[in-house]
Amino acid sequence: MSISSPGKRYLYIIAFVSGMTTLAIELSASRLLGNVFGNSNLVWANVIGLMLLYLTVGYFVGGRLADKYPRLDVLLQVIIWAAFLCALIPIIARPVVTQAAQAVFGADAALALGSFLSVLVLFSIPVTMLGTVSPFVIRLSVQRIEESGKIAGQIYAVSTLGSLLGTFFPVLWIIPELGTTRTFLLFAGILYAVALAGLFLVNRRAALAYLSMPIIIALLAQLLLQGPLRPPAAKAALRYEKESAYNYIQVQEDSAGYRYLYLNEGQGIHSQWHKTEILYGGTWDFFLVGPYFNQPPFRADQVTSLLLIGLAAGTIPRQYTAIYGDIDIDGIEIDPAIVEAGAAYFDMNAASLPNLTAYTGDGRYLLNQMDRSYSVIGIDAYRPPYIPWHLTTVEFFLEVKARLSQNGVAIINVGRTDTDRRLVDALANTMSQVFPSVHALDVPASFNSILFGTVDSSSASNLRHNLQYRIDSIDPTLYEVMELAAAYLVPLGESDIVFTDDRAPVETLVDSIVLDFLLSGRAEEFRRADEP
Repeated sequence: MSISSPGKRYLYIIAFVSGMTTLAIELSASRLLGNVFGNSNLVWANVIGLMLLYLTVGYFVGGRLADKYPRLDVLLQVIIWAAFLCALIPIIARPVVTQAAQAVFGADAALALGSFLSVLVLFSIPVTMLGTVSPFVIRLSVQRIEESGKIAGQIYAVSTLGSLLGTFFPVLWIIPELGTTRTFLLFAGILYAVALAGLFLVNRRAALAYLSMPIIIALLAQLLLQGPLRPPAAKAALRYEKESAYNYIQVQEDSAGYRYLYLNEGQGIHSQWHKTEILYGGTWDFFLVGPYFNQPPFRADQVTSLLLIGLAAGTIPRQYTAIYGDIDIDGIEIDPAIVEAGAAYFDMNAASLPNLTAYTGDGRYLLNQMDRSYSVIGIDAYRPPYIPWHLTTVEFFLEVKARLSQNGVAIINVGRTDTDRRLVDALANTMSQVFPSVHALDVPASFNSILFGTVDSSSASNLRHNLQYRIDSIDPTLYEVMELAAAYLVPLGESDIVFTDDRAPVETLVDSIVLDFLLSGRAEEFRRADEP
């Protein structure tokens, strides 16, 4: 089939748009799954690996199809069907993802795994069809064998340039602004429009047959995309919902006026708020006792500042302000949308917390930009399977220690099960390479432990001894937390693991812990432990 110069330019446009759509769909797939299953290396490996498999099949099929039917209208119809199926993915996947969210929350391993695989299978046909485009375009563009190499290189270059846009635009702009579903629809719509316009020029009758596709997509979206991705808990109202560049965010409020921040699959509360309450009987409360591992008598006025990595919606800064007064607090949160939700729904704003300065960005990077020392540095950024490995290493804790005052303390919140403490022990061993003393307590009625590393050599008994002084400067409600903390102190376990920047197998360890727990048949206890 002879292609004119304008026709060749159009084929290059096709190559560009299909390359852009392919990468946009791949990255959107990671977000579609990440809302439920997280963004661990395991999830990314499955997404990338299967996408490459689908594209490999597409390249093979596309070459054979192009040789058998070297016509532009055939290529355009393949692209139109690929666009239609790409648009269907988030619509059909929505019920599956909703069930997957409930499965993960209920720790149903079989259903969660099945949902994960089902969603990935949805990509098989459209991505395979997108893989046929490049060899088909090359076949139609090459008129003389002596220019085949040049044309193939140009087409792959144009397609890769489109892939670059498909990589950056969704992550940096489109998904945060439009959400995952609309991102799928946007790129599928662009691909559909470009292919349909060309088909009208070469085969008007065939083109007319595809005009109903947007109507079908709209009807299915209206039918299946109803309500939030994750329904609110029983007797709770959904106050806020947003899909950011990093998370699927929900704010729920129960009948007693307590507000809860949920992220992604909703497994665990990341912040809590009540108009009149400060302590919640949970993990955050125990961050307050860290300074009292110092030698007694320790006074509350010796706590002058706090840096929190993993600010979320500001529960810990609010508690520190209520207990220790208007001390200087810096908070680091990677997701700006969470900070916005905290300001709007959790009183994390200048009116209620004028002593808090919120920074958005990576915790370790911003830690190293700070030019002051702190009484307390808290790290509340771990939750299996979402554990940033670079916040677990010896080098990171050295950077933390360098920004602590002489009586400073580092506090981290670590997940575990009641029978598997490998992550807690590994992190305690890693911290022990940096801090002269490390102490641990198990948060009651939860699957969390708190580790405390002190700059000065200290003893776990210091906490109990500080209780005996009953210093007037200590808020009376803090004594209750200190007494509870003293009762739940636990000895450190043994571990031969030390996380370093060179080797930090955090995800491997967490995957093993989670898998063992799911297979134990006791996972329902985990769900109940995280209920408000």
